[in-house]
Amino acid sequence: MDNPKIGIVGGGIGGLAVAIALRVAGYPVEVYEQAERFARVGADVNLTPNAVRALDGLGVGEQLRETAARPSHRISRMWDTGNETSRLEMGEAAEQAYGSPQLTMHRADVLAALEAALPAGTIRFGKRLVELEPDNATGCPRLRFTDGTESEVDAVVGADGIHSAVRTALFGPEHPTFTGVVAYRAVIAAERVTMPNSGAFTKWWGPDADTQLVTFPLNRGRDMFVFATTPQADWHHESWTMPGSVMELREAYRDFHPEARAVLDACDEVLKSALYVRDPLPQWSSGPVTLLGDACHPMMPFMAQGAGMAIEDAVVLARALREEGSGGIRAAFRRYEDARKGRTCRIQISSRSNTWLKKSTDAGWVYGYDAWTVPLDAPATTGSAASR
Repeated sequence: MDNPKIGIVGGGIGGLAVAIALRVAGYPVEVYEQAERFARVGADVNLTPNAVRALDGLGVGEQLRETAARPSHRISRMWDTGNETSRLEMGEAAEQAYGSPQLTMHRADVLAALEAALPAGTIRFGKRLVELEPDNATGCPRLRFTDGTESEVDAVVGADGIHSAVRTALFGPEHPTFTGVVAYRAVIAAERVTMPNSGAFTKWWGPDADTQLVTFPLNRGRDMFVFATTPQADWHHESWTMPGSVMELREAYRDFHPEARAVLDACDEVLKSALYVRDPLPQWSSGPVTLLGDACHPMMPFMAQGAGMAIEDAVVLARALREEGSGGIRAAFRRYEDARKGRTCRIQISSRSNTWLKKSTDAGWVYGYDAWTVPLDAPATTGSAASR
């Protein structure tokens, strides 16, 4: 039997990563992306060593390194005194400890590298999913799109993000909870800010768990990404692209250390979004359909693991399918889900609490995971590289 054709709904980082991984495993794939084309939207992606190691195995690591920055350290500082509470060496030290470095870069550059690794025509743009029959009369999933077209495939991977239409088709609508926290994002030229450790990933811990400021380099250090959160009583939009008020942000941080305020003084414009939480899903798969990345385990951003978990998912899913063989799609999906749930649930909950690495440097259980070698039948939260 020929390897079955797999349809991937969603052409984001997770969707393209799983497309590459499945092709390497010998499966024909087709990616359905609702956008008409990839545009340079969004801002940062923080690829920690666990994510970079998975991408290295997909053959895209070298291209990513051409445009990425490599933070020298991961530093925690207190909002008022500026005192450091933890410092974790990254750079070459991370590569030696975990097998790959940390890379920080624009999301569009990650998508470009992934797209370049796929044959032309693999990604079908302008395909917004409107209906999914998980198991129709032919025994195969059928996908219907808003442009009136249909596709029938042997299996479906829903990599369509936080508002996943595939997840809704399988398990019904979700009901996220607003955290009472909003996030601001900005990119500024690094030359506009003179401060110590500008080449590091620095997190300023605020007077409460809802207030923090994070900065790290982009574009080989030529730019700096700024991420800040503040409490807000109500919100009516769940979007990553709403304009925010720079003055409002500066006012919220008026009592922070001068070095932190200097970063915000250099911001000309910001994007503002609400942060919602979702509980871990009890089930990811149904028959020949499964979920991946934010579609099944959306993360709060406080551990910078959203993209990393989707990339790890992609590798483990492809490994499970390859090991089960062409006749074992449903078994492979169950195996993939069982192998990934414990780790993603732990990180999902840890991200929500927002205390990770405030005073500790115990990053091995996150950064040391190797999606290429972790046993599929013995789920673990640490990887073989954690003890290096």
